[in-house]
Amino acid sequence: MNNFKFQKKLNWLFVFFFSATFSLLQTSAFAQGQEAHIKKILMERIPQFPKIEEITRSPMNGLYEIRVEGDEIYYSDADANFLIQGSLIDTKTRRNVTEERIEKLTAIDFQTLPFKDAIKIVQGNGKRHIAVFEDPNCGYCKRFEKDLQKVDNLTIHLFLYPVLGQDSIEKSKKIWCAKDQAKAWKDWMQREALPSAALTNCDVQALNRTVEFGRKRKINGTPTIVTSDGVRVPGAINTAQIEKLLNEGKF
Repeated sequence: MNNFKFQKKLNWLFVFFFSATFSLLQTSAFAQGQEAHIKKILMERIPQFPKIEEITRSPMNGLYEIRVEGDEIYYSDADANFLIQGSLIDTKTRRNVTEERIEKLTAIDFQTLPFKDAIKIVQGNGKRHIAVFEDPNCGYCKRFEKDLQKVDNLTIHLFLYPVLGQDSIEKSKKIWCAKDQAKAWKDWMQREALPSAALTNCDVQALNRTVEFGRKRKINGTPTIVTSDGVRVPGAINTAQIEKLLNEGKF
C-alpha cells in the first residue's frame, strides 16, 4: 500500500513537471514567434527603421519593448500597428521605466575603465571618484568643467576623448604630453592656454585606446560622466546635479 501511494505521488510529480516544462517551452516559443512577427512587420513597413537588437515584453500588458542600435527604446503593440517613442511611466511607483532601462543598458563597470590612459585630478581629499570623457574643443565640456571645479573631495579620472576633428586630436596630444597633465588640462579649459613644451618621445597611443574604448561602449558625445557605481550621464550638468549624482548614484 505504501509503495502504491509512493508510486502514485511520483507519477503525479512527473505529470506536473512535464506539464510545467511543456508550458514553459510553449511560452518561450510563442515569445520568440511574437518577437519575429513584430520585427518582420516593422522591417516591411519601415525599411529605414534602425537595426533591431532585441524585442521583449514590457511591464505593460500588450506592449513590447524594441531596443535598437545605440540602445534607443521604442514600444509597439503585438502586431506592430502602432509605434511609440517616449518614456513609459509606472504611475503606481512613479518610476520612469524607460529611463531605468536605458540606464541599465548603458551602465559601465567602473572597474573596467582603462585608468592607465586617464589623467588623474584630485580635489580635496579625493575620497569620491568619477570618470569623465571630454574633448578639448567641446563647448559643453568647458561649461561642465567650471561646475566640476566647485565639487570638493573628488578624484576625477579624465579621459581625453578627441572626437570633434583633427584639431581636437592635436590639442589632446599636447595636453597628454605635458609635464603636468592636470595643469595643462585646466589651463586649456579655463584660459585656453596650451603647454608650450612637451615631453620628448611621448607615447600618445592612450588617446587611440580611449577613443576605441568609447566607441565600443557607445560613448557618442562629450562630456560623458561615469560614476563609481556605473551610472552613465551624457551631457553637461551643473554643480548641484554633480553632487546629487555622486551622493545618490542618480538624479
